[in-house]
Amino acid sequence: MRRPADLRRPSAAPLPLLPALAATALLLTACGTEHAGPGSTDARASASQNVTRIDDPGKDGVRITSLTLPTASPSPSPTRSYLVSADRLTTESDSGISAAYEVTNHGTEAWTYTVVFTFTSADGGAMANQTETVRDVGPGRTVRGTVRAGHLPPTTPRVTGAKVLEVTKVPADEAPADPGTCPASGIRVSADKGDAAMGLRVVGLHLDNCGKHAYTVEGYPLLELLDDALRPVDGVEILHGSGEITTGAGPDEPPRPVKLEPGESATAGLVWRNTTQFGTPVNVPHVRVRAKEGADPVTVTPHLDLGTTGKLGVRPWQKAGL
Repeated sequence: MRRPADLRRPSAAPLPLLPALAATALLLTACGTEHAGPGSTDARASASQNVTRIDDPGKDGVRITSLTLPTASPSPSPTRSYLVSADRLTTESDSGISAAYEVTNHGTEAWTYTVVFTFTSADGGAMANQTETVRDVGPGRTVRGTVRAGHLPPTTPRVTGAKVLEVTKVPADEAPADPGTCPASGIRVSADKGDAAMGLRVVGLHLDNCGKHAYTVEGYPLLELLDDALRPVDGVEILHGSGEITTGAGPDEPPRPVKLEPGESATAGLVWRNTTQFGTPVNVPHVRVRAKEGADPVTVTPHLDLGTTGKLGVRPWQKAGL
């Protein structure tokens, strides 16, 4: 594995230094450093880019280490470590703005991290949010990667900084599979971003048969509500059906066997109100889902803001498209 070029000195090294560089690369690997796929920080800065190192404490083991901005001419030194100036962007398809980050697992088990990064203007306003999933970070390991801001409209104020906005992590063996990939079980479980209207919340659960054999579910998905530390959340009643929550989301279909052939999908739903009256509001960041009894658990992160209602309705599995 070649070590990324040090941006503070010419990338070309005299031939006698090559063994030393190789040894350093091996040392870094032995210390537990990895790269998050092909989007990692191996790219070298060109003359049209301004790279600023960032001394950022980060959040929950995730921190930004540098910010790359396109520039037509050298920019003045920033007054704060996480700020950098750049000229008006000219690229329509991609802004050319990116941030290098690293994820360090200080725990004792492997985690999969979902991180929301935000690119900011000089006044701290968010110009773009991007979400990255960093999978299978083992205990004591550090994984490095790069997140891009993507396309920004020409009227967007100049980006001058970036920060870690939110970090969610789940056990690596319970993380939802990426779209387009299929776990060993042949069954992919995921949750969508949901819908909210007048205090009513609805989040869809999705079950895809991406395997080679038929798969049958019947009734309701099995749920465990978990807090930030993945401990059970008490005091919430899980209801079969949404009738006690609302009648505005339409009637519940009765539970029935759902046979999914390879390539077919089913959906269920979580329904609740975030009404807050007397008592302490309950927030549930994680939900551990089993498609049926005995199925592998998958932990999704819908961030249920249950208020003080103490109730969560779950709708039965239904074949998608019906």
